[in-house]
Amino acid sequence: MAEHPVRDSEWRLWRWPVACVSLLLAGCSAVHGDFLHPQGPVAAEELHLLALTVLWMLVVVLPVLVLTPLVAWHYRRGNARATYRPQWEFSFWLEILVWGVPVLVVLALGALVWTQTRRLDPYRPIASRAAPLDVRVIGMDWKWLFIYPGQHVASVNELVIPAGRPVHLSMTSATVMQSLLLPSLAGQVYVMPGMRSELNLLATRTGTSFGENTQYNGRGLQDQHFAVRALTPAQFGDWVKGLRSNGQLLGQAQYARLERPSVLSRPEGFGAVEPGLFRAVIARSCPACAARLDEPVHTPSASSSAKEHHG
Repeated sequence: MAEHPVRDSEWRLWRWPVACVSLLLAGCSAVHGDFLHPQGPVAAEELHLLALTVLWMLVVVLPVLVLTPLVAWHYRRGNARATYRPQWEFSFWLEILVWGVPVLVVLALGALVWTQTRRLDPYRPIASRAAPLDVRVIGMDWKWLFIYPGQHVASVNELVIPAGRPVHLSMTSATVMQSLLLPSLAGQVYVMPGMRSELNLLATRTGTSFGENTQYNGRGLQDQHFAVRALTPAQFGDWVKGLRSNGQLLGQAQYARLERPSVLSRPEGFGAVEPGLFRAVIARSCPACAARLDEPVHTPSASSSAKEHHG
């Protein structure tokens, strides 16, 4: 019976560290789970680069973690064999070891990150015999609009791509700066109003992953996520045919509705798209940038409502 107070006090001492570790582990599995299971070559290379970086840093971290308790144990008060040298001031070889190893690690990491990140340039096209699928992406409050100009369809909060075919994303924002994160396919890229960001990716197998906005843009941020579905080419064709058959047109009125700050309960699809929406969104903040795009001009009536909301 006398042991219970001791156990209770010990639990009170450890319960907060245990709770914090549990929360951290839960967050890693929920948020970054797809990052550890790449669905394409870009994400696989990013994971490989992260693993190499961690291994190089362990060259410095592991000796510290191992030697610190050993040195403390060896020079404990009760160890009479530990040599006490009060006049010791400097050791040339120890200084070389202490400073030389971290310098070499930093140089190695710098060379590794420089070469690998240049290879992982999001603007660099992916080599493939298949022509890339062009997708125009518009970030809104609090949803994502995906326009497929070659297929003349569009979807909201659902990115559908064919597996085995490169995908080229041209991205902008109809509101504040946002950040598109596709952890299992291509990492993260910022999108800003008046500018066009690009991202090239490829899904090597079919499956469903997720994408989201990681840049704070208001109270609906936590709901601005979507499914990324990689289908076979035949399934992708059936999906496009299904959208075309629904009779929904993404025109001025529909775009104005989508652009209002809101959270959709489910994805939407459009079987036809009026041309020029992507270019018009960029032209609001940068007409010169929009003039360089090869898309016909068409200005949606939603521009006034967007300016009122953010003005």
